[in-house]
Amino acid sequence: MGEKRMNTRPLKSKHIPRATIRRLATYVQVLESLQLEGVEVISSNPLAEACDVNGSQVRKDLAYFGEFGIRGVGYQVKPLISSIKEALGVDREWRMALVGVGNLGTALLNHTEFRARGFNIMAIFDCNPFKIGKIVCGLEVYCTKYMKSMAEELGLEMGIITTPPERAQRAAQHLVDAGITSILNFSSARIKVPDHVQVEYVDFFHQLYTVAFNASQNRMGR
Repeated sequence: MGEKRMNTRPLKSKHIPRATIRRLATYVQVLESLQLEGVEVISSNPLAEACDVNGSQVRKDLAYFGEFGIRGVGYQVKPLISSIKEALGVDREWRMALVGVGNLGTALLNHTEFRARGFNIMAIFDCNPFKIGKIVCGLEVYCTKYMKSMAEELGLEMGIITTPPERAQRAAQHLVDAGITSILNFSSARIKVPDHVQVEYVDFFHQLYTVAFNASQNRMGR
């Protein structure tokens, strides 16, 4: 008997907590690893343990998007991955622009998981005249003044900022002017954008501060 596939239309609630979205992304990563190991069926408790949450949390998170799975049996891994990806909107290609072709930007361009997961960096931009025109990871570096026309031509929907902090706001403005309303900001600067533009921040130092705090607490507890 097959597993009932998640029905993502309509959502049971329009207000999905951000923490739930992040946990769903973790579920996908863990499930994909289990699939590679040959696991075909898993129940909520083992999945929860692998994701460092509890079983009731897994069931609650998935319940935002409908009812699926078989009581007493669990979830079929492959359909569950597909269902969560559909719910997250990552079951399709997303075309992206990257602004700031320095060390971090180049490292992201070399990260093969972006394209493998459907996040396709189609165009790269920089304001440094010594970088403009160079080919980096198979893409030509363009001046940001061409971003709007290229966004329309290439159908760009997301932007990644990897500039130094002092240039992040300017990079964000170029993205907004180009009609891009979803931005992932790797710089440490907080940027101002219109209300309709969504910004997510990736700050390595925030994570390092957490690790340092935990290390300090461990030392004090010895």
